[in-house]
Amino acid sequence: MKKSLKIVKERYRVLAETVMSALKKRGYEAFYCETAEEVSELILTLIPDDSSVSWGGSVTLEEIGIIEKLKQAGYKVIDRGEAETQEEKTQLMREALTCGTYLSSVNAISEDGIMVNIDGTGNRIAAIAFGPQSVILIVGMNKMCRDAKAARERARTYAAPNNGMRLSLNLSCVKTGCCHDCNSDECICSQIVEMRRNRVPGRIKVILVGESLGL
Repeated sequence: MKKSLKIVKERYRVLAETVMSALKKRGYEAFYCETAEEVSELILTLIPDDSSVSWGGSVTLEEIGIIEKLKQAGYKVIDRGEAETQEEKTQLMREALTCGTYLSSVNAISEDGIMVNIDGTGNRIAAIAFGPQSVILIVGMNKMCRDAKAARERARTYAAPNNGMRLSLNLSCVKTGCCHDCNSDECICSQIVEMRRNRVPGRIKVILVGESLGL
């Protein structure tokens, strides 16, 4: 491992302690994993055997390979990716709002534990905020920001254009790489939620990962 990478990994580890402490003060359960492999193992221990499971669109979940592992483990999964029509996809997204365990990531997190999520249709942030009995958020330390203002800026000016490109949307930010504060019909910034606190004990768990994950 390169010396520079070792230094970054060590900073992630030290910073994670600070962030986990802040998250716990805000009512969240917090964990830290050095690698993506460790994350998958931890997630499976946090989901009851009889739980139904779903997830929001997330590059992070794809990168850690957890979706396939959930299916192999025999959980009842609600996977909108298996829908054959838009109507079926929408119905599965609605069913996900009341699943037992919902997996997702966040677009940005501040050093004092404030998380910011940005959404086009709102299904992901709706499920995180209310509905599923349990929510597990997997967050790469590359999404760490100094404060809430910086987290909001990352969500709008970095994560949103990247996700717009991922989804091949017809947006100004996709064409230029910069946020134009658009009002497009395909706007990926239609809903923005800032998470300050978890009011239901044990409902939301945050797993920080000492790697660069997601967009």
